Amino acid sequence: MSVPTITQLTPFVLVSNLEKALAFYEGVLEFECTFRADNYAFIRWEKAAIRLFEVGCDIDLQDEKRQQSLYIDVDGLDALYERLEAMLSMLPSGRVRAPFNQDYGQREFHVVDEDALLIFFGEALPK
Repeated sequence: MSVPTITQLTPFVLVSNLEKALAFYEGVLEFECTFRADNYAFIRWEKAAIRLFEVGCDIDLQDEKRQQSLYIDVDGLDALYERLEAMLSMLPSGRVRAPFNQDYGQREFHVVDEDALLIFFGEALPK
């Protein structure tokens, strides 16, 4: 019997407006939408994938108690930030934190999406 292998983790991310979310993820972060249906989209960028799911207006995704986050591990963090910097600079103040080193051995930058999802991009610091 073969050993099972996990090939990918694709979290569901709740969004209040699928059109706005796709504009952000495709236009700012360079994800590609590979499937779309009514209130659902599957987006991918290399080995990272996210399932965007639009919820009703009765759910407040800006509520701090609902805040979610994603961590995307990358190689070449500073080069990635430079690549995205022009689009990131167009976001409202407070939605982007430029690259910095963490005490736990990671270099990161942070981006907040249209519905307050905190996205961490990180790379291990050399030892």
